[in-house]
Amino acid sequence: MKTCFKCGMVLPLTEFYRHPAMNDGHLGKCKNCAKRDVSENRRANGEYYRAYEASRSRRPHRIALKRQLALREAVEHPERVKARGKVARAIRSGHLAKSPCVICGHRARVEAHHDDYAKPLDVRWLCPSHHRLADRGVL
Repeated sequence: MKTCFKCGMVLPLTEFYRHPAMNDGHLGKCKNCAKRDVSENRRANGEYYRAYEASRSRRPHRIALKRQLALREAVEHPERVKARGKVARAIRSGHLAKSPCVICGHRARVEAHHDDYAKPLDVRWLCPSHHRLADRGVL
């Protein structure tokens, strides 16, 4: 058992991240407090992190990794790649138009979500956060 110095709760060691520099081998704040601190820091310094991630994505090894992942996706899930291509062509040709997110109504950066890749043009328009939830099966 260990006491978190942030929230003061006494929790089992499994609720603390490992940290080799600490005497007991675990960080002094619990996982929940650590996650909260990281979220607040990213929110407070969002512009810095966006610039950092943008520069990081342009590094040669990251570009090669993205290409490698895209090739693996094409081999493992060709139906997904074909469906995404059909949606992109339909948007460009004007046969399919983007709509606001069907959950929250957000209009910027909506993405096409396929419930069934066998029906490539049957999509739900979702904002990125709702699209992630739909991909996990929550929505």
